[in-house]
Amino acid sequence: MPESLTFPPGFLWGAATSAYQIEGAVREDGRTPSIWDTFSHTPGKVAFDENGDVAVDHYHRYRDDVAMMAGLGLKAYRFSVSWSRVQPTGRGPAVQRGLDFYRRLVDELLEHGIQPALTLYHWDLPQELEDAGGWPERETAYRFAEYATILGEALGDRVERWMTVNEPWCAAFLGYSSGVHAPGRTDPAASLRAAHHLNLAHGLATSALRSILPARATIALSLNSQVIRPLTDDPADLDAQRRVDNLANGVFHGPMLRGAYPDSLFTDTAALTDWSFVEDGDLAACHQPVDALGLNYYTPVLVSAKSNAPSGPIATNHGVSEHSPWPAADEVTFHQPPGECTEMGWAIDPTGLYDLITRYSRMRPDLELYVTENGAAYDDKPETDGQVNDPERIAYLHGHLKAVHRAIADGADVRGYYLWSLMDNFEWAHGYGKRFGAVYVDYATQVRTPKASALWYADLARGGALPVDFTWHSGPTG
Repeated sequence: MPESLTFPPGFLWGAATSAYQIEGAVREDGRTPSIWDTFSHTPGKVAFDENGDVAVDHYHRYRDDVAMMAGLGLKAYRFSVSWSRVQPTGRGPAVQRGLDFYRRLVDELLEHGIQPALTLYHWDLPQELEDAGGWPERETAYRFAEYATILGEALGDRVERWMTVNEPWCAAFLGYSSGVHAPGRTDPAASLRAAHHLNLAHGLATSALRSILPARATIALSLNSQVIRPLTDDPADLDAQRRVDNLANGVFHGPMLRGAYPDSLFTDTAALTDWSFVEDGDLAACHQPVDALGLNYYTPVLVSAKSNAPSGPIATNHGVSEHSPWPAADEVTFHQPPGECTEMGWAIDPTGLYDLITRYSRMRPDLELYVTENGAAYDDKPETDGQVNDPERIAYLHGHLKAVHRAIADGADVRGYYLWSLMDNFEWAHGYGKRFGAVYVDYATQVRTPKASALWYADLARGGALPVDFTWHSGPTG
């Protein structure tokens, strides 16, 4: 057995963030409220009524943050653009002061030899568009294409890696069905309309970018496609798996990657909608050629039919709500998978990442694949010497990167890995209580301290060789 697993030459080692979680400066340079500003300022929606007004102040500290990335040996940085910073009402001309921030950020990254990977949408819809109906209205998809055009024209000469939407499942179903994410609506029929219009937005934006960007640019999207496993091989549990797989995965990869929704999705949801909002030509518009696919993975999903559900822990992976994020799946029970969990209560299972990668490798062998999010939250605290030792996170990353390497060895065309997240930040409805970062942030002082996991990951990024066995030695080098 080799002592280490070597990743292919040119494998892209990066880290990821999103705008609302790190930027702060929510009222500066023309930026107007997004749905997350409104949601987080609504009492009771976010833990401890926290918000992203300051977050980790990346808007003012980006130069230092980029220098820190370079010091950690990162080759790529995946960030998202705040739509309402660039186009405050979600329509009309851009605010140049907002665009200038992203111009400066991209230039800083390039000067440090870090490839920018730009995500157009990471859940922060301009509030004015939500007031007009939000994602359940198809007009939002057209506005998104205009926004994509603005960004393509402004940054297409410098940014080669583009992603349209991030985790549309969360935007549609946590935002409009269970209500645990912004905008906090609880209308399952509206969530299905939102899903379709996110698909349409992706397709329209892809077409818009394709007409603007140079040929060297790559266009992708990031799905949090989920690994759905049945509790048993009973036919009822297998049908529960199929139903949830449609809602988690097929509702997005069907139109985007195959040009059609699963027929059984229409049957499953017939009591909620007749899908008449899918107009002639929509599926062709959704199904635009992309160059790559991003996959975000944290934990698998374990389901059974309610008739087969034994007593035991029920999964609450997506926040607590009286309303389900799974439309028309009332006869499905979600179970807590076995094994150790992260601070989020998410079961740790690297085999799920292997299964996810190989599924999409078989489905679309023509596409480059990237793991665009993978990581874990733990209750990290500085020690008396100021170091932040997080062996649990290193073990998590080690196991999941072994799964990535195994998928590559089995023929999957995985080109890169973006650790989630670069640094601790505003973790949506959990506020600041869940730390996903490889870099520790003292929220009172905004001082950044690379954790042991950041130093461990830096060694990996520089050498591309993953030790076969994980061992932990505390100290400044992890």
